[in-house]
Amino acid sequence: MNISGISVSTRPEWVESVAQSLSAIKGVEVHAADVRAGKLVVTLEAPTVSAEVEGFKRIRALPHVVAADLVQHYFEEDGEIIHAIPDDLDTLEGVSVPDALKDH
Repeated sequence: MNISGISVSTRPEWVESVAQSLSAIKGVEVHAADVRAGKLVVTLEAPTVSAEVEGFKRIRALPHVVAADLVQHYFEEDGEIIHAIPDDLDTLEGVSVPDALKDH
């Protein structure tokens, strides 16, 4: 099981709408929202790293989401062997994976 703590940013007028959209994503739970700051605190639970990456991509693609930042990550063995940062993460807009973490 993989659990990520994610900070989601939006404009204050879109906090409620973004919270509803987030709640509709399987494995996502909204824990707190600060309307004035346009911030939401969510967790994403997924059975594998690949599923977690897909969930993160879905969060970032939601309408009115300005940013989604990984704050905390926990994972148990999930049968997937991960030797480097998944290639999918390197293709996300605004995400830069250090060369030292890339599989060469």
